[in-house]
Amino acid sequence: MTAPARATLQHEDERTRVTRWDFEPGQSTGHHVHAYDYVVVPVTDGRTDVISADGSVTASQLRAGESYTRPAGGEHEVVNAGTSPLAFVEIEFK
Repeated sequence: MTAPARATLQHEDERTRVTRWDFEPGQSTGHHVHAYDYVVVPVTDGRTDVISADGSVTASQLRAGESYTRPAGGEHEVVNAGTSPLAFVEIEFK
């Protein structure tokens, strides 16, 4: 099991939740399921391994400021697979 990344809640109200994730190399979000649609805004460049519920791994390259969206229901773990600290902001739509 990898070490946990640091999640910092930046804002939450009845419509949205904004969380900043900070990872040292090798740190992980832990396995989770997304209850809401969400947007990820990378703060730094970095490489992640996304480990799906079935154990398959998808490598991704994040670029600072290049956002992406995902629908609710995703089940995975995100690991900083790079050699530098990694950070992104996750915006969930309740």
